[in-house]
Amino acid sequence: MSEAGKRNPDCAIDAIGLKTTGMVRYNLGAAELYEEAIRRGEARLTAQGALVAETGQHTGRSPKDKFVVRDEATEPHVWWDNNKAISPREFETLLSDFRAHAADKDLYVQDLVGGADADLKLPTRVITEFAWHSLFIRNLLIRPQAAELERFLPDMTIIDLPSFRADPARHGTRTETVIAVDLIRKIVLIGGTSYAGEMKKSVFTMLNYLLPQKSVMPMHCSANEGPAGDAAVFFGLSGTGKTTLSADPSRTLIGDDEHGWGPHGVFNFEGGCYAKTIRLSAEAEPEIFATTQRFGTVLENVVLDAGRVPDFNDGSLTENTRCAYPLDFIPNASKTGRAGHPKNIIMLTADAFGVMPPIAKLTPAQA
Repeated sequence: MSEAGKRNPDCAIDAIGLKTTGMVRYNLGAAELYEEAIRRGEARLTAQGALVAETGQHTGRSPKDKFVVRDEATEPHVWWDNNKAISPREFETLLSDFRAHAADKDLYVQDLVGGADADLKLPTRVITEFAWHSLFIRNLLIRPQAAELERFLPDMTIIDLPSFRADPARHGTRTETVIAVDLIRKIVLIGGTSYAGEMKKSVFTMLNYLLPQKSVMPMHCSANEGPAGDAAVFFGLSGTGKTTLSADPSRTLIGDDEHGWGPHGVFNFEGGCYAKTIRLSAEAEPEIFATTQRFGTVLENVVLDAGRVPDFNDGSLTENTRCAYPLDFIPNASKTGRAGHPKNIIMLTADAFGVMPPIAKLTPAQA
């Protein structure tokens, strides 16, 4: 295999059984990934310097096409009423077919970390078919120092091949789209979708399985901290305001989407933010808007005008337009991704029926 970039000399992609006649590029930085994505026609440059890509058919996650390997180890621990199962044999067939599909592809590899707590971190290798996906996940997860890459050993591996098409009869899937998760071997296979958010949620899925066993609660929430060390967490479904409210210029941003709460407090699972951009404006959300105007940010399904300026009011591709940027693009972001135990817990309900008042202080029992 031909390769470029920096990696652990004892850990190439053949560690997961992948071989290719193409080029394998390890841990490229933003500038090189820009060049690759544009050269390959995957993405375009905006007037302000961000990279914009379209995901085609899938403009959001595909929860009905996500499967977890069901075996003796996972059987008692997974909520099977709400998770679709795939057999070990079907997963092994899928993995074999992924390897065959990748055998002539150029591949991009990022060695990253899920979890800002050093005692609980999940070293993760993400292998992608698209260069822009490599930049996306480099923005979203925690980036090790360059010197650490030479001894990096992944505990989890994600293989993302959008051009792969699953065969429901052969692989036990619902459609040609598949997100298959082996929680024991810590392998995730993503095929038939170009939506980049599947990669970040795969890390969250794995940490949801691993961390409760270590007395840590994984949370879909944002978090920030005041000058006095008063941490707050913001729970809410997608689009209810987690990212917006946590990016408060008067408080330190811990993270915008995924955290753990353990014995020592809260910690971010990620190293970046994945913010909705539909109807984004500099007046209403200046910190997030500023990230869309700079080199390194990935815009997803954002429409550009004739001058290559993003039109955040245009939802013709999807209402779920997004930007992905490193946490340090927010001026007041935490350098550690950690905070103490929350003093306030805020639940963002986006209640469309008027049952709750606009703001309500709840007792513990009500909460």
